[in-house]
Amino acid sequence: MPLLMPTDSPELLTPRRRTRPVRVGRSTIGGGHPIVVQSMITEETRDVDACVESIVRLAEAGCELVRVTTPTLNDARCLGEIKNKLDQRGVDIPLVADVHHQGTDIAVAVAEFVDKVRINPGLFVFRKPRGRSEEYSDDEIRAEREAIEEALLPVIEVCKRRDIAMRIGVNHGSLAERMLVTYGDTPRGMVESAIEYLEICAKHGYQNLVVSLKASRAPVMIAANRLMVKRMDELGMDYPIHLGVTEAGDGDYARVKSTAGIATLLAEGIGDTIRVSLAEDPINEIPVCYDILQALGLRRTKTEFIACPSCGRTKFNLQTVLREVKAATGHLSGLNIAVMGCIVNGPGEMADADYGYVGKGGGVISLYRGRELIKSSVPQERGVEELVALIKADGRWVDP
Repeated sequence: MPLLMPTDSPELLTPRRRTRPVRVGRSTIGGGHPIVVQSMITEETRDVDACVESIVRLAEAGCELVRVTTPTLNDARCLGEIKNKLDQRGVDIPLVADVHHQGTDIAVAVAEFVDKVRINPGLFVFRKPRGRSEEYSDDEIRAEREAIEEALLPVIEVCKRRDIAMRIGVNHGSLAERMLVTYGDTPRGMVESAIEYLEICAKHGYQNLVVSLKASRAPVMIAANRLMVKRMDELGMDYPIHLGVTEAGDGDYARVKSTAGIATLLAEGIGDTIRVSLAEDPINEIPVCYDILQALGLRRTKTEFIACPSCGRTKFNLQTVLREVKAATGHLSGLNIAVMGCIVNGPGEMADADYGYVGKGGGVISLYRGRELIKSSVPQERGVEELVALIKADGRWVDP
């Protein structure tokens, strides 16, 4: 597998997979560029003003690409209005149109307004499932591929003319019956569904493509993306990959499940853009995305805090002190700050930190710069103040 080490993450164990850069508005997916964070609004597309407000909120929260559903031609036209209103407000964020059933006319129409069109291979040329179990003949397979090519070609042409991107977005839960009969309900079926569309696009000289293989179960999503990379390598394809665990639900478990799928693949060097799909306000997806990227060293958007879990040796209320330190320094993007409960293991376990706040006992704490002890008997009530003063003295402080 061709590899590319990201310049912003030298400590990552597995280098990133080398992919072609795909421009989506002002963002670039793949090609060694930072992982792009994206989300999707939940308002009806016909409610233009509500959509605009939701997109603005996401952009202000740090979202770098927004998807909008376009189930009908009227929705496609509304997306044109949404784009115009965003332009009038000076909000420059790439827009993706989500196209599903019988999507040729809708995709062609909406491609005039957006930066990327997402199509679902299982639904784009829709065939109502018939509960078929017998294998498809070569003639039937050929006829289906010709139907797909005929439906996809007008979309390819407008995307080429406008120089915009397309995402081939496969969902485990919406595979075409032909894929289910041929490959079963498996990651292999997901991969071959995507490959079929990628090959048609390449046949017509269009490669401004991103691919995604999503499932509601993290192990299926992980297996499908690993296999997709293997198949693309075999075929000489270098398309960037969009990662996500679809229909993850809400609350803590949805965040854990999304992280299990997305972070596992990112740690293996797979993935160029991510979305955490929560059954909540989409604004809640953005911090989860950035936390995943920060935890892996792929993006730094806030202070990295290191803190021990506390034990009987802890010399202060660690949870309280940690909250105080975070409140004072949480805006210092790029710094690593440790809060450790005792002198026994603290200095060693915080070795990677830029600064350390360590309990010493007797109502005093010690402050470290890296491994160097700077102050050894700071009254605990002045600990946060002295930590801030040290950071300022080193010229690493910025006002919130």
